[in-house]
Parts: sequence; C-alpha cells; structure tokens
Amino acid sequence: MRHVLARLLGLELLFVLLWNSGFIGAEYGLPFSGPWSLLFWRYLILTALLGLWLWLRGRLVWPGLNSAAHTALVGVLAHAVWLGCVLVSLDMGVPAGIVALVTALQPLLTGALSGPVLGERTDRWQWLGLVLGFCGVVIAVGARLSQDSETSLWGYLIPFGSVVAITIASLLQRRRERDGRGSGISDINVLFYQSAASALVLLLPAWLWESFYTEWTLPFIATMRWLILVVSLGAYWSMWRLLVRHDATRVASLFYLSPPVTMLMAWAAFGDRLILTDVIGLAVAGLGVILVYRRETGRTNIRVLPPR
Repeated sequence: MRHVLARLLGLELLFVLLWNSGFIGAEYGLPFSGPWSLLFWRYLILTALLGLWLWLRGRLVWPGLNSAAHTALVGVLAHAVWLGCVLVSLDMGVPAGIVALVTALQPLLTGALSGPVLGERTDRWQWLGLVLGFCGVVIAVGARLSQDSETSLWGYLIPFGSVVAITIASLLQRRRERDGRGSGISDINVLFYQSAASALVLLLPAWLWESFYTEWTLPFIATMRWLILVVSLGAYWSMWRLLVRHDATRVASLFYLSPPVTMLMAWAAFGDRLILTDVIGLAVAGLGVILVYRRETGRTNIRVLPPR
C-alpha cells in the first residue's frame, strides 16, 4: 500500500514541477517569437517527432473517427486554447505568477461541475480544501496585483479562457475514462493526435496575425526543446495518467500549487524577488491540496493501471 501511494504521489509531484516549468519556458521563448507562432512551431515539431517515432516502431494506430474526434477536441482545448491564452497574456506583460493565479481558478470550476457532469461527489472536506487552496493562491500573489499599472485589463482577463478550456478538457477526458470508453490506443498515440489537431488549429493565428515571426536563436531552440520534450511529453502525459486514476476534482486541485511554485521557479530562473507571502501562500495552498486528497488516499482500493 505504501509503495502504491508513493508511486501516485511521485507522479503528482512530477506533474506539478513539469507543468509549471512551462510558464518559465514561455518567458524565455516569447522575446524571440509571437505567442501563436511559438505554439505552432512547438506542436508542429512535436507532431512530426511523435509521428516519425510511432511509424518507425510500427505503433501508429488509427483509433476510429469517434475516438479521433474526441481526442482532437480534448487536445485543442488542453493545448492550443489553454496555452494560447496563457502565452498571449504573458506577451502582454502580465507576470507569470498572476497568470498562474487566474488559471488556478480551475479547481473551483471543476469541483462545481464534476457533480452534475460526472456524478462525482465533492465532499465538505474537499470543498474546504478547494477554498483553502484558492486562499493560498490569493495570499501568494494578491500583494503583487496592485503593483502593475501598465498592463491592459485584457491581459488579466484572457487567462480565464484557459480556465474554461482546461476544465472542459479535463471533464471530457475523465468522463470518457470513467465510462470505460477510452481511446483504445496508447498514451503516445493520443498525444500525437492531440498535437496534430493543435498544430492545425494554431496554423491560422500564427500565419494571419504574426506571419510566423520567429528568431531561430540558440536560446529559442533550447527553449523549444524543453517545451516539447519535457512539458508537452512529460507534463501532459502525467496529467492524463492522473485523470485515469483519480477523480477530476482531485487532479484539478494540483493547479492551486501553480502560482507559488511558478514564483519559486521564476526566482531561480530570473532572480524574481521572493517575498514572505509567496511562502505563506504555498503553505496554505499545500494544506488545501492535502484536504482534497484526504478522502482518496485513505482508501485501500486504489486502482493502478498496468503499463500499455
């Protein structure tokens, strides 16, 4: 039992670290490219790499029209729309920690919708954890909000599109997995189709609004390598595996750790000043996540899927 719990918690820690490194990667890459162009190149290259790898190994599988359409829809919402809103906001000058604050609203929206959409009960302890997590987020970045008088209000509103997109994607994926109607193909095939759909959708804004503006410098290439290999492959794989094993509310609660963790990473990467409220916020958000996880970690029937 302890071994199983250690594996699960290790996957969650991996997800938190890899997911939030994407904010830092975007900060590095945006000076050399427009937000839509950066995303287009990222998913075009990722699609090519995955497609070549699957073809060479004879593992490229067509899941059928229904599964392919579902996979493409989830992929566009969880990749193109989610990241598009995040990068546009960052490009407008909104600090990464503030963007993380707005996107951290997802757990409350997921908790509110998981009942009517999925029939998954969110108990009082979980709701308390969700509220505490959000309070930790507010503590961590609230003091910074009043310090920015230059960025347009739209920059702060755009990330709400990310909240809606990733919530819908998570609920769609969780409902399909819970009902036993998975895609029937491996995770890497799923990511291939999601990536291909995202690249196709991102083609138009990158072309029409930015003319694919990109400076292919060594820092940009290094950033693309990190975003493709570590974030796109590692973070999204771990998120989908968590959605297979746990209810949507529990997985979504991990987003509460995004703002303080992102601030810690920004401090390490860019020398951003770390203040006391950042540390307090991380502690409160962490307590909230523990309360959300309280119900399931006490069970003895945790389901671990065999490797595919």
